[in-house]
Amino acid sequence: MSRLNVFPVLALIGTVLLAYVAAMLVFVPLLNPPSQDVQLLFFIMSGSGGITVGGVYFLYKRRLLQRFASLRYSLIAIILLTVLLVLINVFVTAKMMFISQHDLVLTSALLVFAGLIAAISAGLIASSLTERIEQLGDAAKRLGQGDLTTRIPAEGKDELARLATLFNQMAQALENVDREKSLLEQSRRDLVAWASHDLRTPLASVRAMNEAMLDGVVSDPETVRRYRQQIHAEIEHLGTLIDDLFELAQMDAGHSNLTRKLTSLPDLITTTLGSVSARAAQKSVSVISEIEPELPLVNVAPDKIQRVLYNLLDNAIHHTPQDGEVTLKVRRLERHLEISVHNTGSTIPQEELPRIFERFYRGERSRARSSSGYRGTGLGLAIARGFIEAHGGSITATSDPQQGTTFTFTLPA
Repeated sequence: MSRLNVFPVLALIGTVLLAYVAAMLVFVPLLNPPSQDVQLLFFIMSGSGGITVGGVYFLYKRRLLQRFASLRYSLIAIILLTVLLVLINVFVTAKMMFISQHDLVLTSALLVFAGLIAAISAGLIASSLTERIEQLGDAAKRLGQGDLTTRIPAEGKDELARLATLFNQMAQALENVDREKSLLEQSRRDLVAWASHDLRTPLASVRAMNEAMLDGVVSDPETVRRYRQQIHAEIEHLGTLIDDLFELAQMDAGHSNLTRKLTSLPDLITTTLGSVSARAAQKSVSVISEIEPELPLVNVAPDKIQRVLYNLLDNAIHHTPQDGEVTLKVRRLERHLEISVHNTGSTIPQEELPRIFERFYRGERSRARSSSGYRGTGLGLAIARGFIEAHGGSITATSDPQQGTTFTFTLPA
């Protein structure tokens, strides 16, 4: 017999022995009966207790109480069975002890009275449990039908209260997941719409200029050269957009390839400043670097961090008015290196700051393409945030009409 099957039997036998000892502690000191009465009571209690244990174990083993259609009926059956066992045990014991007929009838009447009161009272108390269970069942049904706002009161400290708390936590988690799913689906639709627009526009421009040259509408060498330069610029833009989309797809799939190695951040900054110097000079924008000496090496993917630096500097130069300044600062904090890119003049409205790291977000439509022909993909800041967070850092932006705009990111030192 397995331990699981033995435990109920031992529990029932232990209960009978405990009940006998408790009865003797009351019977013997108060009545001081002769030893033969004690022995007789022992045999009577042992017999009635053994029969009771056998009956209860039979009900337990057969799982008869689980065949009711409702837990309410099961609880009522348990209450009635408990009262019935008390009545039978007391009646049989009293009968075997040869008490008078008068006392036996009176005892029986009192037992019936007490049993009915106990059964009704226990049934009323048990109904509160069934109501809470039914409430939980109704809530689970509503949740299954899609009502993720379903909650139930978690009153008390018992198992049902803890179950209600767990149910509410589960419902909240499902609601959060559903909300995130909706946002992700909306983001996906926006991504498809924006990407389609940004791909269609340069393609239409390339097609129009190419057809003009093929049809002979444009034939003078100067115009043809200008069209070819514009076609080349549009193809460059398409290549950049496709590369950015690929980077985002890699980050979304968790497959962003970060080949880390110990890197000198000042060397990365010097290289990046060299790549943006021509654009800065074209716009008459001064680019200043302020780097603290003796910075430690950082364990990063150099190409990704250089991409972040380029995106931020390129963005800052684009939005800085002529004769403005772009300042790149690097300083060491307790456990991080802090890199900031500040530009004068151009600012970002406060209501737009929470959205600037969203994909394809360019703020004002007029900023999508400048008079110089510069057009970003609207993905640079989103990619920068993805790369920085993949390195365990963070990136933020602040903008003030008096000071300008500053992008700041951190890297673990």
